Amino acid sequence: MSTPPPGTPPPLAGGARGPDALRPLLAAALDALGTGAAARRGPLPAGGPETVAARVRAAAEPILPERGTGPDAALRTLVHTLAEGAADPADPLCAAHLHCPPLAVAAAADLAACALNPSMDSWDQAPAATALEALVTRALAAEIHRGGDALVTTGGTEANQLALLLARESPASHGPVRLLVGENAHHSLARAAWLLGLPDPVVVPAPAGTLDPAALDEALTELGGPAGTFLVAATAGTTDAGLIDPLEEIADLCARHGARLHIDAAYGGGLLFSDTRRKRLRGLERADTVALDLHKLGWQPAAAGLIAVRDPRDLHPLAHRADYLNAGDDTEAGMPDLLGRSLRTTRRPDVLKIAVTLKALGRTGLGALVDQVCDQAQEFAETIDAHPAFELYDTPAISTVLFRPADATDDRVAHIRRSLLTEGTAVLGRADLDGRRWLKATLLNPHTRPGDLAALLKLVEECDAAATAATADDAATAARATPHPVEGTTPR
Repeated sequence: MSTPPPGTPPPLAGGARGPDALRPLLAAALDALGTGAAARRGPLPAGGPETVAARVRAAAEPILPERGTGPDAALRTLVHTLAEGAADPADPLCAAHLHCPPLAVAAAADLAACALNPSMDSWDQAPAATALEALVTRALAAEIHRGGDALVTTGGTEANQLALLLARESPASHGPVRLLVGENAHHSLARAAWLLGLPDPVVVPAPAGTLDPAALDEALTELGGPAGTFLVAATAGTTDAGLIDPLEEIADLCARHGARLHIDAAYGGGLLFSDTRRKRLRGLERADTVALDLHKLGWQPAAAGLIAVRDPRDLHPLAHRADYLNAGDDTEAGMPDLLGRSLRTTRRPDVLKIAVTLKALGRTGLGALVDQVCDQAQEFAETIDAHPAFELYDTPAISTVLFRPADATDDRVAHIRRSLLTEGTAVLGRADLDGRRWLKATLLNPHTRPGDLAALLKLVEECDAAATAATADDAATAARATPHPVEGTTPR
């Protein structure tokens, strides 16, 4: 890339010349991604937070130099540093969270969205993106509700917040909406109630990890109140264990008590693409609102969330007017009004990467990926269950597997996880269920192989053995340091 004359503005990503300006920069960035991953040599950088922070400071400072280094050097230095210090979900041993490795085709589409930079708050900033978003949201809403609609969100948290807002503003609502959630519900639901000034949620027991319908029935009966007073939030894919609440039973109870139903399917909603597993979501179609999140079981770069509504009229309270974006006469003349499609004003065209992925893979391709990671989880669980050194929590409902070394204490489980993180050898999550602490493997990488999971178990086993030996050494050292009483004397 030739150096522009002094005083020439840097090239832009868009326009007819944008691709030519991007090509050499992309080459530099891609090279740096490769060198950074090679330097990391694993799923996570070794050394822990202080080591990583020191490396970043050395590469990045001064953040705002008097004179810049130029784009090539800046890209190569900082992209390399970010990649070297990344938790890479494309590594089979990075399996802690609902943090998927994005598909290359989705990342390429996201780059195009960045270059064009449409702003999804008025049609004249995003003509084609507006039309594309309408097509994609209607198509995905139809996977749940015939005649429904959907909005693009930043993820499950925003979708859950919108679900509470729409319940509060529904014409069927009578007085302050009271939220009922299971003990297994995502933290964002209680936070959304706080944010919207609603009463604290009623927490319903979930003794087996899923919301107990009998306890929900009892809670709704005791609370009483007119129809439209209550919002029940069920979960299809819990964060801790990937469990799915009994959706049909919960929907029956909501119908009986006149309660509105929201289902947080940010994780489990991906099962809709699988012909064999979508039956696990029976009852989803009866929810008034559903949270979906395609940067989990959809392999999208974050963010790629949605909220689906059964009745499009539920979205009417989001209508808003700002003359410079959706003047009344423009709307009457046929200009699409985008302000009622989100609480955000400026927002990215996240729909492009979703649309490209749906078209590239189709239902069959996406369903195959879903089945692949769910099958992986099933096989991994069977391996753990047959292994004498480990204990399995339960058969996975989706793609999350909870396990722990046999006879390990909760403190030992936490220590093993932190040791693996500090060494940079494996990234596992943690979950406290049934009064015990478990290691959590969330399998979202369709390229993971049985040998990778066997290596993961081996790392945990070795770490546990090392911790056991260290504990024994500490006990022996303490015993040697304890003075022994002289013969014939009485110790005090």
